[in-house]
Amino acid sequence: MAYVLALLAALANALSAIFQRIGVQNAPADTVMSVRLIRHAFSNAIWFLGLAMIVVGFLLQAGALHYGQLSSVQPLVTTELLFLVLILGAWFRYHLGWKEWGGSGAAAGGLATFLVVAAPGGGNVIPTRHTWIVVFVVIGAVSAGCTALGFTGPRWFRAAMFGSAGAVLFALAAALTKQFTNLLTEGWVHVVTDWVPYALLATGVIGLFLIQSSFHAGPITSSQAAITIIDPIVSVVIGIYLFHDRLETAGWRLPVEVVAIVVVVAGVLLLSMSPLVAGAKDESGKGDKLVRRPRQGLAPGSA
Repeated sequence: MAYVLALLAALANALSAIFQRIGVQNAPADTVMSVRLIRHAFSNAIWFLGLAMIVVGFLLQAGALHYGQLSSVQPLVTTELLFLVLILGAWFRYHLGWKEWGGSGAAAGGLATFLVVAAPGGGNVIPTRHTWIVVFVVIGAVSAGCTALGFTGPRWFRAAMFGSAGAVLFALAAALTKQFTNLLTEGWVHVVTDWVPYALLATGVIGLFLIQSSFHAGPITSSQAAITIIDPIVSVVIGIYLFHDRLETAGWRLPVEVVAIVVVVAGVLLLSMSPLVAGAKDESGKGDKLVRRPRQGLAPGSA
C-alpha cells in the first residue's frame, strides 16, 4: 500500500513540475528569489493546476508515510523524473532514445534493488524534542548555504543550488508529514495544539518558494536532477536518525545497496540530460503552452 501511494505521489509531483515550470519560466530574469516571481505565477492559471497537483501529491505522500517508513517511501520520489520524461515524451510524441530508456531502467532497477536488499523496517520511534531541534538546525544550515550559493555561478549551478535548498526542506517536510499523520490518530485537538502542522506549513511554503526560484534560475535539467537526487537521500538519513528506520546492511547487503544508489543517481542524471527535459520550454509568449524546441536549436545552458 505504501509503495503504491508513493508512486502515485511521484506521478502527481511530475505533473506539478511541468505545470509550475510553464507558470514561471516567462517571468522577468530579475524576479528570482522575489515575491514578484510568485505574483507572476499567480497570473497563469496553469500554475494553479500545478499547485493543485502538489496538494494531491502531498495527500498521497502522507498516506504512504503513514503506512511505510520514511527511508522506504521517499526514495520512490526518484521515479518522479521517470514520470516527467515519459509524460513529456507522450505529450510531444517524441521518440524515446537510449538516454530515456537507459536512465529509466537504471533509476527503476537501482531503486528496486535498494528496496529489496535494504528491506526497510522499524520507523515506529516517536522523535524527541532534542532530535527535532538537531534536524532543524542541520537542515536549516544546509538550506541557507545552498540558497546563498544560488546567487553565484552560471545558470545551471544557480538552478541546482536553489533546487538543493528546496529539496532538503522537502525532506524535512516529509518527516514532519509522517509525524503529522501520527497526530491525526490522536484527534484534531492534538493537531491544532501541536507545533508540527505549523512547522510543516512554514517548511512547505519556504521549500516551494525555493523550488520556484530553481525552475526560473536555470535549466530544468539541473533543478529537477538536484531535487530528485537530494530529497530521498536526505530523507533516508532523517528517517534513520529521527524515527529509527532500520536498513539491513549486514554482510554483502551494504556494498550492493551502495552500488544500487549509485545506479539510481546515474539513471537520474541520464534522464535529466534527456532532450525531452532539457528542451522543454514555453515559447508561446503567453506562458500557457508547452512546446518543444528542436534539439539542434538548443544553445548551451538554455531552457
